[in-house]
Amino acid sequence: MRTLIVVPTYDESANLAWIVERIHAAQPDVDVLVADDGSPDGTGDIADGLAAADPRVHVLHRTSKQGLGSAYRAGFAWGMDHGYDVLMEMDADGSHRPEDLEQILAASAAGADLVLGSRWVPGGGVVNWPWHRRMISRGGTFYARLMLGIPVHDATGGFRAFRRATLERLPLEEVASQGYCFQIDMTRRVLDAGMSVVEVPITFVERERGESKMSGAIVREALWRVTVWGLARLVPGRLRRRQALATTR
Repeated sequence: MRTLIVVPTYDESANLAWIVERIHAAQPDVDVLVADDGSPDGTGDIADGLAAADPRVHVLHRTSKQGLGSAYRAGFAWGMDHGYDVLMEMDADGSHRPEDLEQILAASAAGADLVLGSRWVPGGGVVNWPWHRRMISRGGTFYARLMLGIPVHDATGGFRAFRRATLERLPLEEVASQGYCFQIDMTRRVLDAGMSVVEVPITFVERERGESKMSGAIVREALWRVTVWGLARLVPGRLRRRQALATTR
């Protein structure tokens, strides 16, 4: 299957060439789409140079920093327009190891509609992560499981593979969430559509170069949106129970 890895970038000039080289060392047959949000540090120019030298590399230039979810939606649309069968998400900073691509792609080829690279299943883990990042990640998944009833162990991870047919069944134009919340949102939509989600273990490595894009605003968005979705999920069930009681009286 033709595979496209969408790599969103903003100020990743120190990492981009390095991670693309590692991707192709691990999986020579995949293509990479760099979705750059107008990085002021020259990341877009580096991406253009890589694309000029290698037909497996493509670039989607965006005019401003519009958020992770927006970058992935644009990258998915580009990939589907160009006939790819599997669309992947992957960070540019090296936190997602290209060595883990093989098992993610194998699970996708075996028929999984969505494959999650999971840090919190047996065999998975994190390297050099501070305690507060562990708490945010595990706490975010716990809260999503509680509020949304999604039976996954790592709902916030961004190393994942969608089959083209999966994305075609989702209303991507309605997905407004960003950051961690985008990952939770896409997972719940796949499950709500009755499609399969498979988790495979990965090792997440904290970035060594550049600055993390994690912020309080990202955490607050996830908390707020998951709460709203969770309440919306509960209310119809309560209304149905009330209506049933009214009917029997």
